[in-house]
Amino acid sequence: MWCLELFLPLLLIIKDVDSQWNVWVPRDISAMTNSCVVIPCTFMYPASIRPYRGIHGIWYFGQPYPQLFPPVVFKSRTDIVHESYKGRTKLLGDLYQRNCTLLINNIGTEHSGRYYFRADLGGANIYTYPDFSELKVLDQPTIDLPEEIVSDESLELTCYAPDNCPELTPEIQWMYTDFLPDPEFTTDYLEESNTAVMSSTLTFTPRPMHNGQLLGCRVYYPNTTLAYERLVSLDIKYSPKSVWVNVSAEVMEGSSVTLHCEVDSNPPPRISWMFGDQELLWDTATNISLPLDDLTPEQEGIYTCVGDNGYGAMNTSMYLSVKFPPREPTVNSSLTVQEGTSLFLHCSTLGNPAPTLTWLKDGELVGTITAEELSVLELLEITPQADGQYRCLAENEYGRAGSSLNITVEYGPVFLEESKCTVVREGVQCVCMGTGNPEPTIEFYLPDLNITINETDRRYSYYTHTDGHTSTGMIKLREKGDRAGSGGPAVNVHCTISNMHGTDNFPLELQQEKKYMMAVIVGTIGGVAVIAFIIAAVRYVGHNNKKENGNPGQDLVSKLENPALYYSAVKKDKQSLRKKVLKTELLGSKFNSILEESTGEEGDFQPVGSLAELERRELNYAALEFIGGRPREGALGRGDDGSDYTEIKAK
Repeated sequence: MWCLELFLPLLLIIKDVDSQWNVWVPRDISAMTNSCVVIPCTFMYPASIRPYRGIHGIWYFGQPYPQLFPPVVFKSRTDIVHESYKGRTKLLGDLYQRNCTLLINNIGTEHSGRYYFRADLGGANIYTYPDFSELKVLDQPTIDLPEEIVSDESLELTCYAPDNCPELTPEIQWMYTDFLPDPEFTTDYLEESNTAVMSSTLTFTPRPMHNGQLLGCRVYYPNTTLAYERLVSLDIKYSPKSVWVNVSAEVMEGSSVTLHCEVDSNPPPRISWMFGDQELLWDTATNISLPLDDLTPEQEGIYTCVGDNGYGAMNTSMYLSVKFPPREPTVNSSLTVQEGTSLFLHCSTLGNPAPTLTWLKDGELVGTITAEELSVLELLEITPQADGQYRCLAENEYGRAGSSLNITVEYGPVFLEESKCTVVREGVQCVCMGTGNPEPTIEFYLPDLNITINETDRRYSYYTHTDGHTSTGMIKLREKGDRAGSGGPAVNVHCTISNMHGTDNFPLELQQEKKYMMAVIVGTIGGVAVIAFIIAAVRYVGHNNKKENGNPGQDLVSKLENPALYYSAVKKDKQSLRKKVLKTELLGSKFNSILEESTGEEGDFQPVGSLAELERRELNYAALEFIGGRPREGALGRGDDGSDYTEIKAK
């Protein structure tokens, strides 16, 4: 019915056109498989032709020329058609009305192709029109997708279903739209070139999450089993929405690490690894890995992965920390400074984690411990005690390192309290000690004689020695000094010490004179006491022996197996005398030392001070030794033969 309504206006137009061999058919027409299709057709022929045997028509498939034997779709004279069209075709138009509309039922995809109409007016008036209608038999609906779907931009998808079968009207339904945000649906009916198409449009705003999602369009014919579906995957273009990289890492110096980067974008981006402004690696992919071998501290820093796909760019950074033990600290060079100046010692190093810096002086802690890469040790108004080796020690959990420097403090000479004059056997010995840097030189000066002593002559010995920053000078005065009015010695010695930073003069006193005199007095008294003790002991022993000789059967026999008495002669060797006196524990060390000095050889003694008043004495003594005495045979009483005695002589 719809075909007649369609062709009536068309026939009125044709009447007004000059008669020619011409045909009108839709250039393209479509239908769903197993449905039907109506191909509208109107033909014309010259007005001068009068069909005398009626008007006949033939539809060919594929070729318009009979000599090529194309398949016959429909033939009005007979029912002889190609096997694939048997029982499927029907002419809906009236050839006498110049209407050649064709119906094809139960079509399949094999029926897709070009269809040509041939008019037979009898005799030689047979004409095959070159114009054709191309039929497309669809097994699924058509979805119109734009060339590019961009995220966050409104998208319209249209599903088309042909409506060229009078007996069947299609309906369209969208599938898998539940995940879409606020979808909208609109339906439209289009007619063009006497063909009809029904459409349904889906409108929504896609997101990156919708990329790769399936959407479906379903076409079905009510009250039939005919249904057709078409699924499409959404290819949504979007800029990188995430760039994943390793978390910040800590690695040891010399080790290896691989940095991974993965970018979520569509299409795949150009990925590049950046270290500062330097591009280390790039590729067009969804992920990329950057290997780093034999790491050094210089490779510590921020690594950035950048993804760019033309729709946008995104980057993510991570920090790579390279751990290493402290490097050898950098410190000041060794310094020589003058006392009283101030110094600032710097120590700097590198290490990860930051090392602690400790200053040590000669192995002892000085200053404070700092947990930084720079430490400054302040030495204010330096004293000689600041002289020494300073060491900066850097330490962290991976190791330690140190560097040293020497500080040399120069200062003027300083006298030491050991400087003095003492009495010795040879005379008077004066010692002068001083410290300084550079080590000082020492001179002795005798103001009474106006003599400067810095070398040895016949009257005195001169000796110097240097140990580090300490200098020692010593002289021995061999000649007697002039006596003062009180009879004391005239000891007047001055010591001068000097170096490049100054000079100092110091008078040396005879500090041990009184002690020496007291030792002599105590020694003399002690010697007398010893002699008295020995005499008492000898008498006591002799007395007891006489008693025992009168009673030989008593205690002496039981106690002494050999009562013979041995005695020592008087020892006059002075050297042996000194050794034996030093063995006694009765007098003490002071008397012994003085006694040894006082028994020098003849001519070697030089009286000094009050010692000149002491008289030289020689002490001779006897030592008693009882080796196990017993009474002589035949000794019955107090006789000369049985008595034990010793002899003590004092000169």
